[in-house]
Amino acid sequence: MSDLKEKFETAAQEVQKLSKRPDNDTLLKLYALYKQGSEGDVSGKRPGITDFKGRAKYDAWAKIKGTGKEKAMQDYIDLVESLKG
Repeated sequence: MSDLKEKFETAAQEVQKLSKRPDNDTLLKLYALYKQGSEGDVSGKRPGITDFKGRAKYDAWAKIKGTGKEKAMQDYIDLVESLKG
């Protein structure tokens, strides 16, 4: 496993242990960067209008479409580090 991938997985575990819950915008950014870093570009249909949470997650992920997996992983790691303070 690459060093970046290991740091990415570690950051994913550390985000669960944050002392303070991030605001919703930050949570969406974390979600989008994690999905982009682990799966690549968004796929599938956008959730229906009544699925507010699903739509917000989909839209956040779609917003960073085209970002390389390595860049998304590094951005995720950097964001988690900044949240840890």
